[in-house]
Amino acid sequence: MDIWHGLEEVPADLGRSVVTIGVFDGVHRGHRTLITQARAMADALGAPCVVMTFDPHPLAVLCPDRMPPMLGNLADRADLAEDLGVDHMLAIRFTPELASQSPEEFFTGVLQNQLHAAAVVVGDNFTFGHRASGNTETLRELGKRYGVAVEVLPLVAEDGTTLSSTVIRGLLNDGDIRRANWALGRNYSVAGHICRGAGRGGRELGYPTANLYFPDSVALPADGVYCGWFTILDDAPVDGDMRPHQRYMTAVSVGTNPTFGDERRSVEAFVLDQEADLYDRFCAVEFVERIRGMVKFHSVDELLEAMSKDVQRAREILAAEPTHSIL
Repeated sequence: MDIWHGLEEVPADLGRSVVTIGVFDGVHRGHRTLITQARAMADALGAPCVVMTFDPHPLAVLCPDRMPPMLGNLADRADLAEDLGVDHMLAIRFTPELASQSPEEFFTGVLQNQLHAAAVVVGDNFTFGHRASGNTETLRELGKRYGVAVEVLPLVAEDGTTLSSTVIRGLLNDGDIRRANWALGRNYSVAGHICRGAGRGGRELGYPTANLYFPDSVALPADGVYCGWFTILDDAPVDGDMRPHQRYMTAVSVGTNPTFGDERRSVEAFVLDQEADLYDRFCAVEFVERIRGMVKFHSVDELLEAMSKDVQRAREILAAEPTHSIL
């Protein structure tokens, strides 16, 4: 799949295309409905399927103080879109100039003149143009005027919940990882390079952890202990008994470490039954279920007893989980 970083990278000979538009943060099940419909329409027309997204997030430009933590980065969106059969992703640089365009200027300048859209697929909450002055009715009217088919899909709602990135962030914030995963259609995961921890002797305690640190712009589950899967994503040989791209059971601590006075918020993964040098490796942690909240223990012995119970509970939960990767 091609990724075009800006309109200037769109090939002049693209030809007619089918486009779906949105931030697509997390590419959750609602987003997948849009992309799947766009893919089906593209197949029917013999045209490429294009996902148009924005980088940075529009709120980062328009209202930085309201910018939410993200469920993934542009590369994550691209990987998930490619899995759904998308041919091209256009990552438009969201700027004040773009935000100032009228709905018709955006439609003719981007959709008609550069993407040569034969059809556009959006959700029924879609807005566009200066101060979000265009909505789905505006889009339909412009489509009729310029000969572009417009498909508006209802938002996906199940069990009384409308699936959205905002809802998923709320579920993560509540520590309800099972329901967040249900809304996503996969296990929520984060990825990064393993860093040195606070030096509090995890290996000496018998629970050496692989530590990842993230900025506030990355959505993390609520502080607590979770179980999940750990995967080395890079291809270099491993010093130890682990292998790249293989999933391993893990117990995961999210948050600061109040027992040892570490105020940095981190994701610390204790990989069960394996031993390897993971420093500087690029790895992913999938979250499956929350085991407990964060607790400040009064002694190391009390901490060790709780950790032993956490690991046992992680084994029990993960034994019933699929072992194939859903990253």
